[in-house]
Amino acid sequence: MLKKENQPLTPKDVNLNVASVKEPQAVIMDGKILDEPLSTIGRNRRWLKTELEKQGVTIENVFLGQVDSDGQLTIDLFDDKLQVPAPQEKRLILSTMKKCQADLELFALGTEAKEAKHMYSENSKKLQEAINKVTPILKG
Repeated sequence: MLKKENQPLTPKDVNLNVASVKEPQAVIMDGKILDEPLSTIGRNRRWLKTELEKQGVTIENVFLGQVDSDGQLTIDLFDDKLQVPAPQEKRLILSTMKKCQADLELFALGTEAKEAKHMYSENSKKLQEAINKVTPILKG
């Protein structure tokens, strides 16, 4: 056990409030959709079926499906030999944000109008700040 001075710092040590993380909600069990937890998290069957299609899985093959506090669907299949690709949505969002930021810079360089140039530049900076804030979340 580490001495007190060598123990890691916690948010409580510096009086920092952190958002609580909700427990994952089971939305599929034994290949059956659970409507009540699905509506509790503000989702519907159409959303669930779309998420399963993205992963190339049918409901019948899902032993357990859970949605975490970030809205990500995690599934455990009956047949463990069936491979499920890792979700890429977060990385796709980050890439799209970076592309939009680059487009704003390009628009600023491509226009002669001072007002438009200023608007594009300012919004490019704001979007870059947002990208810097969400990158740790979206890369995880």
